[in-house]
Amino acid sequence: MFFTIEKIELAALPAAELHNPQTPGNAMTLGIFRTKSRMAFYTVYSKKAYAEYWDHVTGKKIVKRRWTPEMKSMAERQVAQAPKAPFIFKLTVVGWLFVLLVIGFFAYLAYDSVKPARPKSESTLAMEKPPIAGDIYFGHYEAYSKAGDRIASDIGFGWFKVVKVEGNTYYIAMSTTMSKSHKPKEQLNSSDFETEGIPVTISEQQDYMITFKAVDGTMDISVTDKK
Repeated sequence: MFFTIEKIELAALPAAELHNPQTPGNAMTLGIFRTKSRMAFYTVYSKKAYAEYWDHVTGKKIVKRRWTPEMKSMAERQVAQAPKAPFIFKLTVVGWLFVLLVIGFFAYLAYDSVKPARPKSESTLAMEKPPIAGDIYFGHYEAYSKAGDRIASDIGFGWFKVVKVEGNTYYIAMSTTMSKSHKPKEQLNSSDFETEGIPVTISEQQDYMITFKAVDGTMDISVTDKK
């Protein structure tokens, strides 16, 4: 991001009639200036002009602390008569693009906070409902040798059927044909299930997945589709 300060000369006035406090006898020039600052996003002119005295012979600037009352008076008059700045603050093209980007961002946030929620799909609504006896889901299981193990001893993919519900406990039977690797659900048996169900409870339910955990802690079942 660039940043520049430019010194703009508004007027150069002879001040030979005034006493030069720095080099007596040398004529002086009174310069009236304004600063112009530029950044990538905006341009700024100083609101007030300012004066400087220069030795006409040596070309050196006369420090302000050495100005005589006459020098101060002339400088004040000329600064007051200096032409006004064309503007004080103006955005550049990049600045306007940045402002529009910020406005657009906050407008989007405002719209996003009030816009109506998208209607949920049938599959999403189905996954949000509490399972009931007869429901059939597609997913996978991870079986463990004992409760508390972190590494599964057996993994299978296929269909599961809720055969019974008792309060918060669901009895889930696996398909008689489970796959050891993931396959499209259409290729797996969704009609024949084991007669005994595994007692499980729901550990997590979202609109895209339900996770069941065996009561004895030896199996996790995660389902993602409802038949």
